[in-house]
Amino acid sequence: MKKLLLLLLLVPMLTFAQDYVDIFRIGYGETFNNDFEGTNSSTSIRSFEVGLTFPVVLNDNHALITGADFSANNLQLFPEAERTSLYSTNIKLGLASTYSERWSSTIVLLPKIASDYNDISSDDFYLGGFALLKLQKKENLIYRFGVYGSQEAFGFFTTPIIGWYYLSPNKKFEMDMSLPISADVSYDLGKTTIGMDYFGIGRSFNIKKENQPDTYVDLSSLEFAAYWQFNFLDKSVLLRTKLGYSSNNYEVYTDGETIDLGLSAFSFGDDRTQLNPEMKGGFFAKIEAIYRFNLPTKQDKTLENQ
Repeated sequence: MKKLLLLLLLVPMLTFAQDYVDIFRIGYGETFNNDFEGTNSSTSIRSFEVGLTFPVVLNDNHALITGADFSANNLQLFPEAERTSLYSTNIKLGLASTYSERWSSTIVLLPKIASDYNDISSDDFYLGGFALLKLQKKENLIYRFGVYGSQEAFGFFTTPIIGWYYLSPNKKFEMDMSLPISADVSYDLGKTTIGMDYFGIGRSFNIKKENQPDTYVDLSSLEFAAYWQFNFLDKSVLLRTKLGYSSNNYEVYTDGETIDLGLSAFSFGDDRTQLNPEMKGGFFAKIEAIYRFNLPTKQDKTLENQ
């Protein structure tokens, strides 16, 4: 199977147009009946994710971005095999800069440790990051242009990032796009919000087991979901329930087998031999909780200065 998308969970894209920052996020989900091709076997995939983003304002034009993400996935990698847990922990360290009323940038380093966390070593450490240039086109519209790159167990992967953030004048309809990584379209109903989102994730995990050759998992997945969000405490605490479809594929390879380059949806120089059967996608359910810090609006600042 050609690689669809290999991407990390990214720090939220801070923009002028957004009047909030998602400080904390936690989620648990399960994908049901992921069939192994050519067999009568299937597996469920349980996932847990938690993330913290904490911007530190340095001055009027610069903010330090700090934080961390942790994820755990539990599944069978082979038909009728024992379940395996795959973990990833990454640190977020970057700088958000404002150059003028129209132009700003965000640069973030994303070092991580990703494996089954058995006998952790330097082989489980990888370095990634992304850079974004943002153009404030209108008060409620911003464009994004950037690039993401990461060293993985299978080799180096990179992709361009093109997107935009739009908020309707009545602040009910919102679009948050960072393609091909993510897309989120929502409509605010007051106490609740309805929406649809897409997320492309990709990671690699080293596997070390006694008396077995070292291997790694090459994960690529595209998730499409509809969600219903409940808004609490003046929209500072959000509880989101999601239903959707995920094209999960956990490919297992012998350690040392790599590709020449991964570029967006394409793999160059990929002559690896996959050890486990292809895994089909499946439907999933997920629940998320978010703590959102609402930034003062221009109107709020004007009232404070009176």
